[in-house]
Amino acid sequence: MSVLQLRRRESKGAPSGWPASVHPVLRQVYAARGVLDPSQAEHRLARLLSPQTLGGMAQAVDLLVEAIRSDWTILIAGDYDCDGATGTAVAVRGLRLLGAKRVSYAIPNRFVHGYGLSPALVESLQPTPQLIVTVDNGVASVAGVAAAKARGIRVIVTDHHLPGEQLPACDAMVNPNLAGDAFPSKALAGVGVMFYLLLALRARLHEQGAFGDAKPDLSVLLDLVALGTVADLVALDFNNRVLVDAGLQRIRSGRACAGISALVESGKRSVATLCSSDLGFVVGPRLNAAGRLEDMRLGVECLLTDDVAQARRHAEQLNTINLERRDLQASMVAEAEQMVAGMTDIDAIGVALYEPSWHAGVVGLVASKLKDRLHRPVIAFAPASEDDADNLRGSARSISGFHIRDALAAIDARQPGLIERFGGHAMAAGLSLKTCDYPRFAEAFDAIARELIDAERLQAVLYTDGELPAGAFSLELARQLRQAGPWGQAFPEPLFENLFACSNWKVMGERHLRLQLRDPRDGSVHDAVMFNAYHGQPPPSPLRAVYELGINDWQGRETPRLLLRHIEPA
Repeated sequence: MSVLQLRRRESKGAPSGWPASVHPVLRQVYAARGVLDPSQAEHRLARLLSPQTLGGMAQAVDLLVEAIRSDWTILIAGDYDCDGATGTAVAVRGLRLLGAKRVSYAIPNRFVHGYGLSPALVESLQPTPQLIVTVDNGVASVAGVAAAKARGIRVIVTDHHLPGEQLPACDAMVNPNLAGDAFPSKALAGVGVMFYLLLALRARLHEQGAFGDAKPDLSVLLDLVALGTVADLVALDFNNRVLVDAGLQRIRSGRACAGISALVESGKRSVATLCSSDLGFVVGPRLNAAGRLEDMRLGVECLLTDDVAQARRHAEQLNTINLERRDLQASMVAEAEQMVAGMTDIDAIGVALYEPSWHAGVVGLVASKLKDRLHRPVIAFAPASEDDADNLRGSARSISGFHIRDALAAIDARQPGLIERFGGHAMAAGLSLKTCDYPRFAEAFDAIARELIDAERLQAVLYTDGELPAGAFSLELARQLRQAGPWGQAFPEPLFENLFACSNWKVMGERHLRLQLRDPRDGSVHDAVMFNAYHGQPPPSPLRAVYELGINDWQGRETPRLLLRHIEPA
């Protein structure tokens, strides 16, 4: 097992030009993330990258203009995760705003159709649409696109996943991660790619005089773009931060779509103070649960309805499914941990886990939890469905420096036919294989991990922004930190580390801790909480804590509170 090491983030330059109202701590936090002056933190929509630099845009826009002018039937083929659901809602809402009258959507059922625009999904489409537009999938749908073309359907692929050796023979493809694509940001989520296509389509239609002086307002879609972007864990580079910040501002001002408002309400969060972590840990999982356990169409309907009461009913259904998902995940993670329990070290570098009773919709969460615990790449497998024990579906999660999709491609090149299908990103991927081939795959995965991962990368590291100065534990700083993001993947939320004495503590529920921590430098005492941290022993004192400086809102009164992420004896 890895032992956690604490390291402090190094400043990437000297901050300058900040107004006096910006707390010095926040300036240093920004500098450690490469944001050195106020202009780099100005998330104005005018600073978005141009849609025209995305490859394939002209062909896709040409086809959509023809579809709108000729009143074609357009079907949006989405995906069963949060990015796919929000992207589908953006596509349907956006195309209708731009004049398309006959727009519908289809989401594959992972247990019936498989992933993406599959031949099975194409076969199920009745009546036959004239145009299919994929969202968050399609770059690997060689057979599915061929099946659609055989039925006389035109296909536009919008995706952000990495391409394989063969591209589908579609009519147009928009994907910033295609080889040679000139778009400067490769971090757009699927919903972001769809939003960019709508921006380009609106510009073309406006040039043609479609709207007169009043262009449709596509900013009404930014709450959905923000949710999908954060939930898909793509890097929050500057362009994505502009999109997410604009979406959060829309939600906070009470202008979100009815579905997002209902999901925030169901998660017992305040719309007025919503932050990116709430999208990632509260709203996103409620949508994802439908795709994992049942049918993501429920999630898409929640995002498409403008009826507040209907949205709340959908949100409550999604909340119920999410509670079921939590219980199932807890039992599967416990079983996975038993598989590695009692080991002082892990024999495998690339860890593969399989249990016949596991649910294919939840194995990604199991892989993520075990990856965090072991600090090794993990792939968790389950039977493809309750009725199909001969085939497995796996979900992979990786560590920094080990490109999981490229690793699967290397295995596929060395042992053709071992993996039936695969796709994904650097940090996450999915695959399928025959159950009888699992032992051979597990051996091959460990071998490629041993070949490509240096020993030092197996050491878990927690990066912090250093110590908070005495007297800086203020509500004003906590508010600035919350509003300063949006924080997320590759632009991490500020974490600080300090030495404290534990002057008091008690257990909340069964596993959570509420503490009072005394700063030895000035004797000040600070409220703190740590979730899932009580295992029958009192916290150490003195201790070193890694924490977020957050805000506790109790009965309308806000106070600073430390949210502990890690503690160890000092």
